[in-house]
Amino acid sequence: MTKLNDEDKTFYEDTLAKSKQQIEIIDAKIEEELARVKETINTLQEQKKAVRQIYDGAALVLGVKNEFEEGEEEAQTLPE
Repeated sequence: MTKLNDEDKTFYEDTLAKSKQQIEIIDAKIEEELARVKETINTLQEQKKAVRQIYDGAALVLGVKNEFEEGEEEAQTLPE
């Protein structure tokens, strides 16, 4: 590789530093977004759990088939 003159060297050093800074900012934004999505998923799972308890109770009181239990039994018997 040819030797860089001082002006080119400064240009590439600045480019390197700015690019690194941009990558770090993007990485931080990705982490923030992942944390937000994980929190949303946790909230939805808790809501589903609560509604599922209501559904299970209503199915039991009515004496009807619980469709969700069948799906869970099938999932448990499937080979991994």
